[in-house]
Amino acid sequence: MSQVALFTHPACLGHDPGEFHPESPARLRRVLQALEHPDFATLIREQAPLATVEQLRRVHGQAYITSILELHPAEGRLIELDPDTLAGPGSVDAALHAAGGAVAAVDAVMEGWARAAFAAVRPPGHHAEPNRAMGFCLFNNAAIAALHARARWSVRRIAVVDFDVHHGNGTQEVFAADPDLLYLSSHQSPSWPGTGHAREHGVARNIVNMEMPAGAKGLDFRMLWDIQGLSALDAFAPELLIISAGFDAHQADPLAQLRLNASDFAWLTDQLVAAAERHCRGRVVSILEGGYDLDALAACTAAHVRALMQI
Repeated sequence: MSQVALFTHPACLGHDPGEFHPESPARLRRVLQALEHPDFATLIREQAPLATVEQLRRVHGQAYITSILELHPAEGRLIELDPDTLAGPGSVDAALHAAGGAVAAVDAVMEGWARAAFAAVRPPGHHAEPNRAMGFCLFNNAAIAALHARARWSVRRIAVVDFDVHHGNGTQEVFAADPDLLYLSSHQSPSWPGTGHAREHGVARNIVNMEMPAGAKGLDFRMLWDIQGLSALDAFAPELLIISAGFDAHQADPLAQLRLNASDFAWLTDQLVAAAERHCRGRVVSILEGGYDLDALAACTAAHVRALMQI
């Protein structure tokens, strides 16, 4: 059994985009409830710190960061950042802790006191572009974590694996022009946000998009990763592996039409842990992204973290 750190913060529950919004505080409550099971008694439980402006600036423009930090909606009011992305009184603090949790997870595995780390945080991040909030996301947590690893720990070759049902357009935008950053994504296509086509390769074939049609099942998912994604990961041989762990490809999820179940996410996590053992001393950082059926989200997260713990 490997020591795994869990980073979260109560502030991440304070982001409330409205009663009927799918990205609700209940998502994180259910995740944390699932991780109270005795299977997870050995998790090293840590508070996610606030991200610094310096950490945010490695991905986001200063003007954009300032515009987010200056959001001060009155109690009971919401500010629309895009049609899907709403900010309330607790949203900025939540987003800063979400990004900070991802950064702290990198530090944990690089310092060596945790083999792997899971950031149970929200709002999610992979749709956030350098200068735009999008798709429920304010700051791009995975990209911020990756560029922090480079800046603080001199890690050059970093891979982000993204199995959220929606393509991480923001992460791809940050990574595409840097041959030492690899972005691997499986996602439903066609689907929102309309990006992530297989023909998009990045500057050095460092972008690998695996499109899945509506109705695709776990066997399709596993074959795609086995044939394309995992081979590309092995060829790249990262020094650090970061996972954008979205669970909205589950068959019960209301926002998409793939047909995966918890065992499929556990299978891929097992494969990724094995790849990390081969290439980067087992160092894996996982960051929560989507997943909007509460029961499915809880079950998938538990399966994913069990696989990170190798139990």
